[in-house]
Amino acid sequence: MATINFGGVREKVVMRKEFPISKAKKVLKNETIAIIGYGVQGPAQALNLKDNGFKVIIGQSKAFKNDWNRAKNDGWIPGKTLFEIEEAAKRGTIIQMLVTDAAQRLIWPTIKKCLKTGNALYFSHGFSIVYKDQTQIIPPKNIDVIMVAPKGSGTSVRRNFLSGAGINSSYAVFQNATGRAEERCIALGIGIGSGYLFPTTFEHEVYSDLTGERGVLMGALAGVMEAQYEILRKHGHSPSEAFNETVEELTQSLIRLVDENGMDWMFSNCSATAQRGALDWKPKFKKAVLPTFNQLYKAVASGKETKRVISSCGGKNYKQLLDKELAQMGNSEMWQAGKACRALRPKEKAKTVSKATKGIAGRKSN
Repeated sequence: MATINFGGVREKVVMRKEFPISKAKKVLKNETIAIIGYGVQGPAQALNLKDNGFKVIIGQSKAFKNDWNRAKNDGWIPGKTLFEIEEAAKRGTIIQMLVTDAAQRLIWPTIKKCLKTGNALYFSHGFSIVYKDQTQIIPPKNIDVIMVAPKGSGTSVRRNFLSGAGINSSYAVFQNATGRAEERCIALGIGIGSGYLFPTTFEHEVYSDLTGERGVLMGALAGVMEAQYEILRKHGHSPSEAFNETVEELTQSLIRLVDENGMDWMFSNCSATAQRGALDWKPKFKKAVLPTFNQLYKAVASGKETKRVISSCGGKNYKQLLDKELAQMGNSEMWQAGKACRALRPKEKAKTVSKATKGIAGRKSN
């Protein structure tokens, strides 16, 4: 492991040069990796592992026709590399649980009866293990229980793999029955194309992940954008102007500077007027949202958020309700303005994106 200074705190991380793909192949040379679920993370991780030369099979219920057909379209062959969930779980030595958190609870009895001594049960989220009182997922003691959690959507995991960049992932060992759990875990993380891997625990991963998704990464970002857009529209600004000042400039310019060299770098590349205003208003926004983030973290740690996920996402008509909610967002004036704005971007941009996203699931539900 390499020791890296993160803002004055020294942490150990696993780099590709320390644990190359050749080493990962040696660790997993006798393993059959069964990817259970071909919805969001499943396609990306499965295709990356396959492209890296690992033995991979898919477990996907035929009842979900879109996912089954997507797997076939991606080159998985029914009866050879594509099976129903139970059959794949029986054939695998590493069983990757990549269906939704709510679905994991439902398929667990099927998976549990297929597990054999020495198998590894792999997660990309700590949800099912940490909230076992709600999920009832309690692994037997004779298997390894490991986690690699990519810090991005399945689309990003695949896209970054194709570009050669990779995406950072956290990893954790919950149960080490074989004495090989950590090396299996790291090998899988390298196999799916991680840029680097940093250690965590199942509990820390799920607390940070649920907070992040509901906060800055998705919930807070969408809410803040909507609020600014509405204020601009209320005061007579056109949809084009409101969208460009709220979303387009952020995603196409400023956030790229943050990615390149940090928030201070982005500030330093903006006008003096922008700098002054941003520095003056930043503490006001922080003060406004801190109470909400405190409330959010408590809801995550207490299990309140997971109860909501299980009760809502586990419903038979959840997909229809989800599609309705997403359609309401997509059909709003703000995101219709965004659709028009994206259509005006240079054609070369669209071609690049199309090439990079080949073979990606590209949707947010499973």
